[in-house]
Amino acid sequence: MKKITLTISLIVAVMQLLVSQNDVDALRYTATTFGGTARYMAMSGSFGALGADFSVLSSNPGGIGLYKKSEFTFTPAFYLGETRSTYNNTVARDSKSNFNMSNVGFVFASERNEKSIVRNWQFAIGMNRLNNFNNRMIMQGFNSENSIIDTYVESADGIRYDNIENDTWGEYAYDLNLAWNTFAIDTIPGTTDQYFGAIPPGGGVFQRKDVETWGSMNELLLAFGTSIGDRLYLGASFAFPFIRYFERSTYSETDKENNIPGFKSIYVFEDLRTNGTGFNMKLGMILRVTNFLRIGGGVHSPTWYGMRDYWSTEMETEFDNHEYYSSYSPYGSYDYDLETPWRANASVAIVLWRFMLINAEYEYVDYSIARLRSAGYNYIDENDAVRSKYTEGHNIKLGTELRVGHFALRGGFGYYGSPFANAENGEKINDGEKLYYSGGFGFRDKNFFVDLAYVRSETNLDYYLYGSENIAVNPVKNEHFTNNVLLTLGFRY
Repeated sequence: MKKITLTISLIVAVMQLLVSQNDVDALRYTATTFGGTARYMAMSGSFGALGADFSVLSSNPGGIGLYKKSEFTFTPAFYLGETRSTYNNTVARDSKSNFNMSNVGFVFASERNEKSIVRNWQFAIGMNRLNNFNNRMIMQGFNSENSIIDTYVESADGIRYDNIENDTWGEYAYDLNLAWNTFAIDTIPGTTDQYFGAIPPGGGVFQRKDVETWGSMNELLLAFGTSIGDRLYLGASFAFPFIRYFERSTYSETDKENNIPGFKSIYVFEDLRTNGTGFNMKLGMILRVTNFLRIGGGVHSPTWYGMRDYWSTEMETEFDNHEYYSSYSPYGSYDYDLETPWRANASVAIVLWRFMLINAEYEYVDYSIARLRSAGYNYIDENDAVRSKYTEGHNIKLGTELRVGHFALRGGFGYYGSPFANAENGEKINDGEKLYYSGGFGFRDKNFFVDLAYVRSETNLDYYLYGSENIAVNPVKNEHFTNNVLLTLGFRY
C-alpha cells in the first residue's frame, strides 16, 4: 500500500484497500475554536469564570449555574474567509463568504429559593457553532524542478501495467489507473513495469490548484446546572457535535512556455464530502471566591465521532497533436471512527461592581492523541503520523466588558498555539498558530438585549501540492484570515 504523508493531497485513497482519512483529517475536526453569541465572541470566547451566557456551555458548563432567569437567544452571522497564497514567488488571493446561524439557545431557570442552600437549578438546550469551513484558495506558480506526474511514475514503477490498467475499483483506481488511461504515464519500451511521464523530469510547467471548501461543525447541547449558596455553580452537559465538510479542488499543469515536446496540459479534479456525528460530555464549575473574584474550570471528554467520507477523482490530459483524454474514478465511500483528545480549561474573572468585567482563560489539549479507527482498516500509519506530527496545544483567551447604564463595550484577544510538533532538526513542521482580535457592544434592559460583535483571525499554514520521500516540492505559503460579524437577539423572562 502506498504511504500517506503530509505532502500528498487529501484524496489519494481507495475504497476499502486504500482509505483517504489521514492526520490532516484528524486535525481538522480536533482543532475547534470558540463560537456562539455575539457577547461571547466579542470577548474572544473568554467567559469561563463569568457564566450566564449560552455559549460558555460549550467550554465551561458550570456557567449555566449563574442564570437566575430563563432566556432565549439566537445569533445570525456573516462570515468571510480570505487566503493569500505565495508559491514560487507568485502571489494569489481568493475569498469565500456565507451567512450562517452561530447560536440558538434556550435556558430554563427555576424559581429561586433564598432559604435553601440550593438556590435554583437550570436546564438548557441549543446549538453553538465550533468551526466554519468556508474558504477558497488559489495557489499557482512556475515549477522547473518537477511535476505531479513524477509522483505517478514513482508510484507505478515496479507494478505491471496490466494490473494498473485493469484496476478500476481497487488500489490504483483513484490515481494510477487515471494517469495510465490519459497517457500521463506509459511504460518504457521493452518493459512491462517501468514507466516514464508525459512531462520529462525538470520539464518546467505552470502549476495551479484551486481549492474550495464549505460546511461547518456545530454542537447541539443539553446542559444542567445549579447554584449552591450563590457561591458555587455547577454544570454538566451532553453534547452532540455534527460535521458537514465539502472540498472541491482543481489541479492543473500547463506548458505555458511551449518548451515540453508533445505536452499541453493535465487537469486533476477531486471531490470530497464528509459527514459525521459525535458525542461528548463536559463538566464545569465556577466558584465566587469574593464578590469581585471568580475562578472557573471545565473538563471535556473525548468526542467519539462516527464518520463517512465520499470521494471521486477525474483526470484530463491534452497534447500538442490535439489529442484529448479523460478518465473517471468510481465514487468511493468509507465509514470510520474518530476519537478526539480530552480538553481542560481554567479561568479567572474580576467583576468590579456593575462597571467592568475581566476574564482570562487557559485551555489545554493534546492533538497528538487523536485516533482514527474502523472495522476494516487499522490506521497504524495514519495514527503514527498523528503522534509524530502533532503536539500539545496551549490556548489563551482574554476578554473584557465595560458597562455604562444599559450599554456595554467589549473587547478580546485569543491565542491558539500551534498544533504541530518539531521535526528531527528541531524546526516546527508547520506554523498553525491562530490569533483572534474581537470587539463589540450591546444594549440590555430587564427583558431584552441585543449584541453586535466582530471577530478577525489570522493564521499561517503551509500547503503541499504533492510530493513524496523522493520528490520534494516547495510548500505554498498560505496566510488565512477570517472575518465574522454577529448579531445576537435575546429575551429574558
